[in-house]
Amino acid sequence: MYKEWNVTIPALTGNEERMACIYVPDSYKEDESRHYPVLYMFDAHNLVDDSKTTFGNSWRILEYMTKEDVPLIIAAVDCNLHTEGEPYGGRMSEYAPFDYVLPQLGEIKGRGEITMDYFIQVFKPYIDANYPTKPDREHTFLSGSSMGGLMTVWALLKYNDVFSRAAALSPAFTFMPQQIKEFVENCPGGSGILYMDAGELEPPVLYSKDLFSDMTSALMKKGILLTSRIVPNGIHSEKCWRKQLPLMMNTLLYDLQ
Repeated sequence: MYKEWNVTIPALTGNEERMACIYVPDSYKEDESRHYPVLYMFDAHNLVDDSKTTFGNSWRILEYMTKEDVPLIIAAVDCNLHTEGEPYGGRMSEYAPFDYVLPQLGEIKGRGEITMDYFIQVFKPYIDANYPTKPDREHTFLSGSSMGGLMTVWALLKYNDVFSRAAALSPAFTFMPQQIKEFVENCPGGSGILYMDAGELEPPVLYSKDLFSDMTSALMKKGILLTSRIVPNGIHSEKCWRKQLPLMMNTLLYDLQ
């Protein structure tokens, strides 16, 4: 079962509507007592339909989930795609845990805490109340790419009481290298499982081998069980990220009862 609907996040964009979507495995129809872990994701418009994406390619995640019959619910909310003057539809702000500066865009206000407050206080309770979820921390996951990947790494530690597993594909550490590195190094730490990757051919503005290595080390020191890899010939795109779905899903669901 796949469904799309519109939601609002008043603290970010008032009454402006944005898309939310959910996938529930068809196996639920065979056993209505069955419940599933939930993977919460960013950038809902990039997940399913190539025609709705920013750059013409989607994760095609619905195709993958149904073909492989993955026992996992996926629930996603979009970034702001509509406000005039918001770079990249506002995701550069909504998916930023810190204020930062980019030469081409200037000063950007980080509103990641507002975004996560919506996910945790509004969206997750709605999903748990209306769909066959396992709502506990052990079965609550988070994933995103690029800015969403950066948010995922930050949120796994910041909200470690909510999320136990996560996947960050091509996280945009280079946009705020000092802030994210210092946050990981200085946070109390926690437990959890994380899949994290970067593409071998990503441009320097989006990928630094040294920074990625530093982040890998810092996360492991904080107690995160980490699968970290450089994707051979990988680039910064949904077309590449969807090829990583088997490894990502295996990491998220590994040894989970």
